[in-house]
Amino acid sequence: MATRTVVSRTRRAEPAASELPFTREIFSALSGNGSLPAVLRDYRNQAWEAYSSLGMPTTKDEPWRRTDLRGMPVGSFRLPDAQSSAMLEAPPEDLLAPVVGDAQGGRVALTAQGASSWLAPDLAAQGVVFTDLLTAERQHPELLARMLGQTVLTGEGKFAALAGAGAWTGVVVYVPRNVIVEQPLQSLLWGPGAGLAYLSHVLVLLEEGASLTYVHEAASHTEAQGQSLHAGIVEIQVGQGANLRFVELQSWGEHVWNFSHERARVARDGQLDWIFGAIGSHLTKNFSELELVGEGANGRMSGFYFTDGVQHLDHDTQQNHLAPHTTSDLLFKGALKDKSRSVWQGMIYVARDAQKTDGYQANRNLTLSPNARADSIPGLEILADDVRCTHGATVGKIDPELVFYLRSRGLPYADAERLVVEGFFDPIMQRIPFDGVRERFQKAILEKMGVKAL
Repeated sequence: MATRTVVSRTRRAEPAASELPFTREIFSALSGNGSLPAVLRDYRNQAWEAYSSLGMPTTKDEPWRRTDLRGMPVGSFRLPDAQSSAMLEAPPEDLLAPVVGDAQGGRVALTAQGASSWLAPDLAAQGVVFTDLLTAERQHPELLARMLGQTVLTGEGKFAALAGAGAWTGVVVYVPRNVIVEQPLQSLLWGPGAGLAYLSHVLVLLEEGASLTYVHEAASHTEAQGQSLHAGIVEIQVGQGANLRFVELQSWGEHVWNFSHERARVARDGQLDWIFGAIGSHLTKNFSELELVGEGANGRMSGFYFTDGVQHLDHDTQQNHLAPHTTSDLLFKGALKDKSRSVWQGMIYVARDAQKTDGYQANRNLTLSPNARADSIPGLEILADDVRCTHGATVGKIDPELVFYLRSRGLPYADAERLVVEGFFDPIMQRIPFDGVRERFQKAILEKMGVKAL
């Protein structure tokens, strides 16, 4: 009698990732054992409770279906201490140079050795606050009460809770009513070394009629041995009629597991131009959410990413229209080489009362190697009946006819391919009104393609 074969199509149970090696005692010592302002102490206690109750995400969780954490060495991470931090390298000078214009209105540098900050005296005289998180804890606790946990809830995810409970470094930006900051503010989170965990919290508040350009970068060199972790929160509040240009650059070394929860809330007639650039990390999972909560609010999200090797970048974006006559515009473009992978999941949500909404989202991907992969998943959830919302997504290879045309004009193949890639990214470059940021992205394109920058 023939042996009967039974084939099971039930998905195998996925073992949960191990727990991260952080305890309440570690964070309590980091926070000065009860010396924090009450508002911050309560916030961190709530974050710790959320962190303790939440399990590590797995691919069974819908937002994480395409991002697997089982390869992360969770037990090997530790917070930097004074002894090890003294041995870590300082940030290179080029990362501290202005990337928007020729000057800065202020600068904050966050390193394992500590934080340094500088703000133009005329801005300080107008009430602008631009400093590191630890300084804000001591000098501006009333301001932190208006900013902490106002847009990102610590219970939203394991890594949001981790950052909320233990962020020992971060930036606080506050611009009072009707203050126009002409020169940009710039901050750098520098996280060198291997086996370390960097936890950060960036807080931005613009009051009614204020205006600001702010550039924040998280960076490190790539370490040959060992891996590191970054978990961060970014909370942004744009007041009525305020205008914020926020440039966010991610150039972590390719040994870093990077997780961030970010949300911007824009009030009536407010304007937000949010620009992302991602070229680093081993793995990134980024939740970025735009909330248009006031009538006439406007938000634009522009993303650039370029992966190679075995990099994995997962961007989860949300455009929430919660009031009438709001506009959002999202364009993310990425190129992929070798065995790298990108994931983009986007959603436009329109509330029932958000009539006259205009929402757009698009994701375009260019695969430069046969083993590179891009997943692009746009979505719409519309409850109003008088709106205009569109979306689109593409994944493709370089058009051989374009390369053939350029080669027929005498260009080598490598130069022809580079020109096609630069042309692919040009719509994103046109959205960036800052020469320094465009130059950084263009340099990254050359480096990823193995071309030495001039």
